[in-house]
Amino acid sequence: MNKNIIIASLIALALISGARAISKPDDSAPSNNAPSSEGITLPVAWNDLGIKMASVGIIDRQKLESLYATRGGLSEEELQFLESAGSGKIKITPENSAFLLNLFWALGLGNKNDILERGPMADPRYGGAGNFASTGGWTLSQGDPMEHYSRHPLVVLTPEEQQLVERVSKNIYRPCCDNPTFFPDCNHGMAMLGLLELMASQGISEKEMYKAALQVNSYWFPEEYRTIRTYFERRGVSWEEADPKEILGARYSSASGYARILVEVQPPEPQSGGSCGV
Repeated sequence: MNKNIIIASLIALALISGARAISKPDDSAPSNNAPSSEGITLPVAWNDLGIKMASVGIIDRQKLESLYATRGGLSEEELQFLESAGSGKIKITPENSAFLLNLFWALGLGNKNDILERGPMADPRYGGAGNFASTGGWTLSQGDPMEHYSRHPLVVLTPEEQQLVERVSKNIYRPCCDNPTFFPDCNHGMAMLGLLELMASQGISEKEMYKAALQVNSYWFPEEYRTIRTYFERRGVSWEEADPKEILGARYSSASGYARILVEVQPPEPQSGGSCGV
């Protein structure tokens, strides 16, 4: 494992966690982009991906259940993601957002895709794809996680769908680092890649992909996006009218972009930050 890369990731996370956040808005009001306490239904179905990932070993059920046993156990709803082949749309909530982060992390890591094989993750100057938090940090697989890296055809894309994922992934950032989803070196980036692949495979438009990606990022980084929301609203831009593609870009959603927003907003409460572990 490349210690310098992991240390840099931890420092970025610590900076976010040690920052300060604004008072929370009223979660009871519906919003296209902001996290809701009641949850948001995403435009995609999970189908039997949990079953498939367990069957090929990218998810080790015993390891997963042992981990969640220390957190109160898996809920019936969460078990359905692992055991059911239902076609209902995915609903993300404050309660299941961390669990879904792990599921999408596994999907992004294990699904065969050119982004993993030919993109920045494979750049020789980084010493190999196994040196990142998104790869070496996945501890819930059977065997070494790199045995599953871009190996399983879980979500097969057409050339047009692949182009769509590559285009969108280059413009979606997360507040824990300065890399886009196209360079998924942490769990949030790898999970977002998995979500984008799933959406593209199910015919979701580019505009809807950005909207769903912002909704999901807002659950994975709730305090950060409340801060960004306040930044927009103080400038007279309604959050519901703001462009998800613009918000997800490096100017607002990267670690450095968010740090600039945070200084301007100067919120009074501790940030939660998003964990980069399972």
